[in-house]
Amino acid sequence: MNSRVLRFLVLGLIAIGLIIVTLFGLRAIMAFREFQGNPPAPMDVFMQTQPEEADVELIRDWMTVPFIARMYDIPPSVLYQALEIPRRGNEEKSLTQLNSEFFPEAPGIVEKKIKAAVLENFPRNLPPNPPAP
Repeated sequence: MNSRVLRFLVLGLIAIGLIIVTLFGLRAIMAFREFQGNPPAPMDVFMQTQPEEADVELIRDWMTVPFIARMYDIPPSVLYQALEIPRRGNEEKSLTQLNSEFFPEAPGIVEKKIKAAVLENFPRNLPPNPPAP
């Protein structure tokens, strides 16, 4: 290669590198200005109070007992105890499957028992989340 071509190639690559660094630097400055140097507030700042009662109408027959337990912050053992069924082997079964297996003569009874157990055991009077500093 000719030294002149090599010099042109090196200068061209340096110029492309500077352009890329400049573009990303400008994007970083714009993002910094948007947040004014402060990170966005965590979501718990917007949720200052806990609901007094659980909205059990959100429970659907396709949900599993562990899913509902996490959703309402209730130990799964409480829900299995309300259903009077063993926990082992039933963790991945939906409410419909549990109903057809354990209560085939009473359609929808599992969902009703779960809703009643959630309403009875929903954590109440929790202290509100402290505001973010």
